[in-house]
Amino acid sequence: MEKSAFIKWINTHFAAVVLYVVNKLNGKDQALTYMFKQMLKPKFSATGKWEAIHSLRTRVSADYVAMDSPLPLKKRHSLRKASGDIVKSGMELWLNETQLTELDTMAAVNAPQKEIVRMIFDDTEQVITGVYELLEKSFLEGLSTGVTVLDDTENVGLGVRMDFGYLTENKFGVTELWSNPTTSRPLDDIRAAIKKAKTAGNVLRHIWMDDVTFQNFVNSDQVKQYFAWTLQFAGNNALIPVPSLEQINTALRNDRGNYGLTINIVDRQVVNEKDGVQTVVTPWAEGNVIFTTTTDVGVYVYARLAEQNHPVAGVEYQTADNYILVSKFRQNSPSLRETTRSQARVVPVIYDADKIYLLETKTIQA
Repeated sequence: MEKSAFIKWINTHFAAVVLYVVNKLNGKDQALTYMFKQMLKPKFSATGKWEAIHSLRTRVSADYVAMDSPLPLKKRHSLRKASGDIVKSGMELWLNETQLTELDTMAAVNAPQKEIVRMIFDDTEQVITGVYELLEKSFLEGLSTGVTVLDDTENVGLGVRMDFGYLTENKFGVTELWSNPTTSRPLDDIRAAIKKAKTAGNVLRHIWMDDVTFQNFVNSDQVKQYFAWTLQFAGNNALIPVPSLEQINTALRNDRGNYGLTINIVDRQVVNEKDGVQTVVTPWAEGNVIFTTTTDVGVYVYARLAEQNHPVAGVEYQTADNYILVSKFRQNSPSLRETTRSQARVVPVIYDADKIYLLETKTIQA
């Protein structure tokens, strides 16, 4: 690793660009929103060990697992207990020789400085966003199923499977599949979860579901009839309107004696890239409905990286959001390139699992 060929611009703009990206990604006017930012709080782990997670209000179980194992895992022999460091994640992008030549030409002809700066720092936003996207994917998988898997960059082909300890008795099926608007009884299913929670002293306030499941919910005859009753509408069933999210939430919140709930729709995709092939994944398990007592459901635990304590000569560093180490440097192998890299040791942790309830609308209760 060598000092960047564009060190003048890096010294001037690197810190400001990283701060701009973090503020942008944490802001409200962005295209992408991050539920992990809204529902998890940051927590520093001085040791960087799994033991720091066990001290939280949760029963997190962490295992190493082959990356091609399904969720939930069926083969116990594919597991081995994870102990030690919180896994590292990150990504790397670079400007190739053609792009570097273009930058040299732009500088030589006195091109607008903002265009030069934009090209030098274009990769900075992407490598920071990449860590955010991985955390969002892991969190949504974990919240919707109680289990998530994170890649372990130090163990090729392995990941860490984190089980947040959702209670078996807090998981339900439905009386009839929600995909059938005539026979489904989604309000009865929700009432059953509320009743179960109350016996444990928990008052449910929020429901989380994907958009397909929400459409099944509001298109069911039972929900439409309930909505018509709240409007004091006495017309034919065929004339009952399908409520919007705002309308049904108003009805459920105001009906505190029976519900007092707010529905939140999770509609989020994440782009995965492996061996140069990109695939779009939907981390929320379709058909799963999660009930919580609050929107504060856990933390994202982060630790310092070894490179923060032992910086490499010639590399320029900035830290984003306290836990993402962003670096810029020059390499000449396998070819000349200007590299931008992000690294982080951070995992989402869902706690108070005994206060979370899971309704599987694609499974009829036995």
